[in-house]
Amino acid sequence: MLFAADLGGAAVRPDELVRSYWDELGEPEMDEGAREFATRLTVGTLAHLADIDERIRSRAEHWRISRMAVVDRNILRMAVYEFLHEPTPRTVAINESLEIARRFSTYEATQFINGILDAIKRDLDREHPQEDAVPHPEEEEPGQPDEDNGDDRTADGERTASAK
Repeated sequence: MLFAADLGGAAVRPDELVRSYWDELGEPEMDEGAREFATRLTVGTLAHLADIDERIRSRAEHWRISRMAVVDRNILRMAVYEFLHEPTPRTVAINESLEIARRFSTYEATQFINGILDAIKRDLDREHPQEDAVPHPEEEEPGQPDEDNGDDRTADGERTASAK
C-alpha cells in the first residue's frame, strides 16, 4: 500500500488506497487482526510522513529520500512509524523490516535499512525508552555488571572488588 501511495503521490487518498488494495490485491484468507494492523501501519505512516521522513533524513547520511529505492524508503517509513506509534518492540520492527527487504529488495539494501533503523532506534531509546527494550551494547554504562553473564568487569576489563 505504501509503495502504491508513493507512486501515486499526493493525489492518492489513504481511504481509497486501502479499499482498493484490499479489494484487488488483499488475501481473502488473511486474519482480520493482521489486515487491521497492515491498514493501521499504512494510514498512520501516511499521516505522519513529514516527521518520519525527517527522522530518516537525519540518519541517512549522503542520501536524499527521493533518491532511495521506492521499496527501501517505504520499508524505512513503515518501521519508523511503528517505532513511534505502535507498542511493537523496536528490535522486532527492525527484524520484520529486514525480512521484507530480503524478500523485495537487495542484500545491500538490507544492510542500508538495518543501519538507518538501528541508528534511529538508538536515538529513540535515548529519548523515549520502551519498557521491554534491552539496552544496545554500546549504550551500557561503563563499570556496570553485565547481568546476562554474571561478569563483574569494568569497561576497561578490570574485575570489580565483588568479583575478585
